[in-house]
Amino acid sequence: MTFGLSKKLLRAVQEAGFESPRPIQAKTIPQVLQGRDVLGLAQTGTGKTAAFALPILEQLSASRGQNPRALIVAPTRELALQIHAETELLAKYTGLRAITIFGGVGAAPQIKALRARPDIIIACPGRLLDLARGGNVDLSGVSVLVLDEADHMFDMGFLPDIKRILALLPARRQNLLFSATMPREIRGLTDRILKNPHVVELAHSAPAETIEHALYPVEQSGKTALLKHLLARPDFRSAIVFLRTKHRARRLAQDLDRAGHRAIALQGNMSQGQRQRAMQGFRDGHYDVLVATDIAARGIDVAQVSHVINFDVPNTPDAYTHRIGRTGRAERSGQACTFVTSEDYAAIQGIERRINMKIPRVTVDGFASSGKGASPDPLAGGRGRRSNGGGGRGAAAHRPKRGGGTTRASRPAASPEPARAPEPARPVNTTPFGSGVSSNGKENAKPAASSFGAGVSGDAKPRGPEREKPARSKNGRKRQRMRSRSSRG
Repeated sequence: MTFGLSKKLLRAVQEAGFESPRPIQAKTIPQVLQGRDVLGLAQTGTGKTAAFALPILEQLSASRGQNPRALIVAPTRELALQIHAETELLAKYTGLRAITIFGGVGAAPQIKALRARPDIIIACPGRLLDLARGGNVDLSGVSVLVLDEADHMFDMGFLPDIKRILALLPARRQNLLFSATMPREIRGLTDRILKNPHVVELAHSAPAETIEHALYPVEQSGKTALLKHLLARPDFRSAIVFLRTKHRARRLAQDLDRAGHRAIALQGNMSQGQRQRAMQGFRDGHYDVLVATDIAARGIDVAQVSHVINFDVPNTPDAYTHRIGRTGRAERSGQACTFVTSEDYAAIQGIERRINMKIPRVTVDGFASSGKGASPDPLAGGRGRRSNGGGGRGAAAHRPKRGGGTTRASRPAASPEPARAPEPARPVNTTPFGSGVSSNGKENAKPAASSFGAGVSGDAKPRGPEREKPARSKNGRKRQRMRSRSSRG
């Protein structure tokens, strides 16, 4: 299927290794070539960049006008650089030029590039508006506007900036909007800027079917050791590990590096140069573990990522979809592993409702979480939906036994945790997991049970005859010594 593209573009497509169009490309490219506005709703990793880049390049090659003629707006620097790299690859034989505009670096080189009148600008909203206010960018010749990852721009608070950018553009233009989800605010934006759009919707609320899902119950203090255990498995090739905060991401990357893993952090406190080197090092295979905050959850296309590991459960169900979209891309298989503590039940229920499946749980000997008095396990009981299968695809999810006990998830050979030989018993206090040591460092009377809602919590005291005698106070010990001396005369 050539879509009527020019020989120059088809040559670049062939050299890029594209053999057949992805679904969103097949449904989008013809409509864009006809000049229609398009609303594309699809999960990450589906080929959206080529879906808008190819028809834009075809249109610009066949016409003339005042440069820049195309504006692509992206929420993050990493996504802007990725779009630029793919656009340049496809524009190789067209003579068209594209530049990137984003903050975190000096503005002088970008101003110089703008004065050369590029055909396409790929920009983040903040820096673009700064340059426009300084009179350094003229958008009056733009004939096509692309808003990529529009929902993420809303999440980052860019909606007012987008409205200001729209005011700088000609009223007559083609508009293309791509988003993985469609919150109410984004729907209002589409109603405002899109005119009789062609809508392409590819299960945008669900993750790719090539991804296997698994929940790993674990105490908060045991997450790092469980992560190292997963990274040592033979099916591991490369992973993106997601945390909520940039400081913890940096510390975890340093810990993994000291442990012998080739790990690098990607978080907001890094300079743009550091972020680019981290991403490029991960792409090139110099690092096999990227420890990131949600700055890397959208639009980052890195081949052969075998695992996405949610070290921290994401804040929203949409964030879960975007994070795990970093694996299972381009119809490759991948694994999404989520570490779950007793505080994460409500979040897991929300994620399962959004993706319309029950995620299998996998317990690993010595690492399972416990928690007395915690809310009920959302994976237990009889009201759960059917799973899409072993590791998230094809079969009903395994349910724990009644009475609070748990069993290891039953699954086919390809599920997240392969069968393991029984480990030798460990002496107490040699490991904080399953050894009778609670999360606050105190030793319990018996080991914690390996389930979400059962067993002894991290700070609970043993009951009945197993309760330890309270320690004597300082004054009590002093009186005991005085009585002892008196008895000796």
